[in-house]
Amino acid sequence: MKRLPAIAQWAILLFCSLTLGFVLQHFNFPAALLMGPMLVGVVMALCGASIGIAPRIFIGCQSILGCMIALTLSPGILTVLLADWPLVLVVLVMTLLASGLSGWLLVRFSSLPGPTGAWGSSPGGASAMVAMAGEFGADVRLVAFMQYLRVLFVAAAAAMVAHVSMAGGAGAAPVVEWFPPLDWRFAATLAIAAAGAWLGKKWHIPAGALLIPMLVGAVLHVTGTFSMQVPEWLLALAYAFIGWTVGLRFTPAIVLLALKTLPQMVASIVGLILLCGFMAWLLTLLLPVDLLTAYLATSPGGLDTVAIIAAGSHADIGFVMAMQSLRLFSILLLGPAMARYISRHAAPNMS
Repeated sequence: MKRLPAIAQWAILLFCSLTLGFVLQHFNFPAALLMGPMLVGVVMALCGASIGIAPRIFIGCQSILGCMIALTLSPGILTVLLADWPLVLVVLVMTLLASGLSGWLLVRFSSLPGPTGAWGSSPGGASAMVAMAGEFGADVRLVAFMQYLRVLFVAAAAAMVAHVSMAGGAGAAPVVEWFPPLDWRFAATLAIAAAGAWLGKKWHIPAGALLIPMLVGAVLHVTGTFSMQVPEWLLALAYAFIGWTVGLRFTPAIVLLALKTLPQMVASIVGLILLCGFMAWLLTLLLPVDLLTAYLATSPGGLDTVAIIAAGSHADIGFVMAMQSLRLFSILLLGPAMARYISRHAAPNMS
């Protein structure tokens, strides 16, 4: 694959991604335009592809996604979280404890160094965890492998839950208007996305490119100032580039480096997914939310990936993103302390 010129690799990536993405979408598979490019990117990366997505493009796509999420947020979501804050707090604490236990076990029963296991198992935004890991002595390559391996597992599991959940739903999928008429709000949306991406990088805010446009857009939307315009064709491009960014990072070198701890990694990922699934089931018993919404709200995947899956299904994306954002903020605050504790106390005693 790497012997092919870059233009040929891009052509293969584009053609296969479009084909797989639209085939999945034809069968109403949630997040099809993310999952298709992601899976194609993984296969090409493991076959030795030499192409990649520039970080600034990935950051820009996160900003577009943040604008889309802003349109789904409303004061009603905050009301639900505040009304049931004890339960929300319990779910949050249980998720943090589960990620800490996962990191502890990984370090204890594998050859992973402490910071690497801690940051690799943190259930926040994958890109944010990778960005912060290097500053705390972790092997960024292994952290990236663990984070994006979990993103793949979580995306596949969440998309499958969404697919099963929608299987018994009402008839035909809604008609998508790919090229709606645009006005000044589209230019304003792009300006907010660009400003969010720039400020997130300038202020060194993890996942700031997604969070800043999301918060600014939500305020504008809730106050009735104006609603941003995010057409479907722009979302499809953002989904594709996010999928390619994740998929193309699975280089053969990183995979080979991680093979000796792969069983432990997979076990920790599956355990974390099952625990979050159990918490989702509890949420459906105690709150007026459906199983899909509860599962995505507790799912330990990347913020952007979960948002795409929620947007492509009938889940309450506002509730999902409120829970996911709350957990991301908590991980960003507590992650360094958790990593230090695991590094010092979880390493096996070699004496």
